[in-house]
Amino acid sequence: MALSWNRTIEWDGDSWRERAACRDTDPDLFFPIGTTGQAIDQIREAKAVCRECEVQATCLEFALATNQESGVWGGASEEERKKLRKAWLARQRRAS
Repeated sequence: MALSWNRTIEWDGDSWRERAACRDTDPDLFFPIGTTGQAIDQIREAKAVCRECEVQATCLEFALATNQESGVWGGASEEERKKLRKAWLARQRRAS
């Protein structure tokens, strides 16, 4: 997953959520139970919705900043976000 991190994304407020591709999708798709079996297909389907979303980067930034631990956010699974969050926190420390 290649995202540009050299800019600050404004995610304050909910205006980005109004433009999210997942807005009209069953929320359960983005919160699979487990990480094996049927959950793998569910995660893949959720990520497909994210790939078509104009606010994917904003959603991921929000998830990292607010430490969303469950579900698919911004095209990243729970495990992927754990790794991304470490790098995100390091960037935040360097920026301050």
